[in-house]
Amino acid sequence: MNDLFKALSDENRRKILDLLRKGDLTAGEIAEHFEMSKAGISQHLSVLKNAELVFAIKRGQYVYYSLNSTVFQEVLKWIIQFHSNKKEENI
Repeated sequence: MNDLFKALSDENRRKILDLLRKGDLTAGEIAEHFEMSKAGISQHLSVLKNAELVFAIKRGQYVYYSLNSTVFQEVLKWIIQFHSNKKEENI
């Protein structure tokens, strides 16, 4: 969970996740949306992979990145439990 929040704490990584919501992209395609080096993009993608927020899938000579929606579902369940607990306390 700590890796997840660390990954989400950076604006550039959140922007990468937003880009991947629209579909799978290569690192080069992701880099086109930023004014940083490809090495910088690679570092951000590495953090996202370590947090299991993205998958890296090799297709031919390219590596495509895609969202891991399962992690987002687990985080939402975790957050919703706090909302549910608060409602129960108010009853």
